[in-house]
Amino acid sequence: MPLLKGKYVPKCYYVGDLESYPDDLENYVLKPLFSFAGAGVELNVTKDMLDALANKSNYLLQEKVSYAPVIDAPGEPVKCEIRMLMLWPQNSNQPIIINNLVRLSKGAMIGVKYNKDKDWVGGSVGFFE
Repeated sequence: MPLLKGKYVPKCYYVGDLESYPDDLENYVLKPLFSFAGAGVELNVTKDMLDALANKSNYLLQEKVSYAPVIDAPGEPVKCEIRMLMLWPQNSNQPIIINNLVRLSKGAMIGVKYNKDKDWVGGSVGFFE
């Protein structure tokens, strides 16, 4: 993600490349480069936490994304994220969406780790006309 820039792309930095940390660390999450299901993700980042990293080049500091709970479900509304899988054919001017993954959450973050004791969460697929 640090290589992607755009209006809808959260700011993201390799921790090892930072000369100084952002002043508003409460607006960032710390993510290991190699993890699964939210393992190792820290939602409440501190300067001490960043200073203590043994290998800063293996971590990203990413701007938090606030998900709105927009799907009505038993218990409480559900947040969702739609991930699009695209392929960009060599001779094409644009990518082609070939699949998607709709992730549902009631936790602090979207992911298995944050929804262990919750219902009406998980993953699905979105169908579009």
